[in-house]
Amino acid sequence: MSGSQSAERSGQPRPDVLIDLALQGGGSHGAFTWGVLDRLLEESWLKIDAISGTSAGAMNAAVLASGWLHGGAEGARLALDSYWRRVSEAAAFSPFQRTPLDRLMGRWSLDHSPGYVAMDLMTRLASPYDLNPLGYNPLKPILEESIDFEILRQSPIKLFITATNVRTGRGRIFRNSEISAAVLLASACLPTMFQAVEIDGEAYWDGGYAGNPTITPLVRESSASDTILVQINPRERADVPRSAAEILNRLNEISFNASLMKEIRMIALLRQVADPGSGEGARWAGMRTHRIMTEMLSGLGASSKLNAEWDFVSLLRDEGRRAAATFLDQHGSDIGTRSTADIDVLLSEC
Repeated sequence: MSGSQSAERSGQPRPDVLIDLALQGGGSHGAFTWGVLDRLLEESWLKIDAISGTSAGAMNAAVLASGWLHGGAEGARLALDSYWRRVSEAAAFSPFQRTPLDRLMGRWSLDHSPGYVAMDLMTRLASPYDLNPLGYNPLKPILEESIDFEILRQSPIKLFITATNVRTGRGRIFRNSEISAAVLLASACLPTMFQAVEIDGEAYWDGGYAGNPTITPLVRESSASDTILVQINPRERADVPRSAAEILNRLNEISFNASLMKEIRMIALLRQVADPGSGEGARWAGMRTHRIMTEMLSGLGASSKLNAEWDFVSLLRDEGRRAAATFLDQHGSDIGTRSTADIDVLLSEC
């Protein structure tokens, strides 16, 4: 039973709780995050103050905030559904398709797709400047159709979108007034597949290299004390990777989780030493953390992040809704009261 359901059964409305959301990137696996958001938006007592997102997480964040201004929580849910449907429709024309045998066996991987195999080989020998000289990205028109970028400036939901500066290697955080289709594409720009995105004279790559997602602005610039992390990239795997594809996949997971783990470890340390009586110290000391994830994503290979078939993204959405519902059943009453994700344990790993 979720926190709101428990309150309703007792006859008392659930007091509103301000929350922040931290959304990881992961290609089409971002549809899992869509499902999580879809379920959380059904809880009227959860009030979103800010969202930090990277790559697919950035796109989910911007779509949600844009839809919210057009119709509140229901508008946000409809906007997310429309966005992912557009992504899936565009994927129908992609050269990356599952083979008939993969479909028969119920495998979502593209490892045997001729188009994917050819692309994987070519990106090891040639750059996107050679393979895609015009810099075409099929997500650009979808983002422009799905998001009202002008209205984002007026959104009550603060957005923090991370991209990595190619020249400096540092992350840059874009806020509501700065967000455009180019910013979102920069946050999701894998350097082996797409040309760097130029913004204000600087070139940017995927934000996952610098913050996946970035947590610090949620503490410093949000009024909420509860942050829910929606984690897509598995932090741990039981088996040692053996094949070349498995090794590369695990390297990517480690690198895209490294910045997040480093930042959370720093936050855990600051939370222990912060003066709860001071302004900013109280913010750090009072931060409560929660996490929603699923073991299902651990069983999916890296190539499936480029699979945006409707059946697949629907499966991931449903798993996201299930994971969020389980989280609310188990920890809904803890939101606004205490942390349910122990980040202090990371200090013992230093």
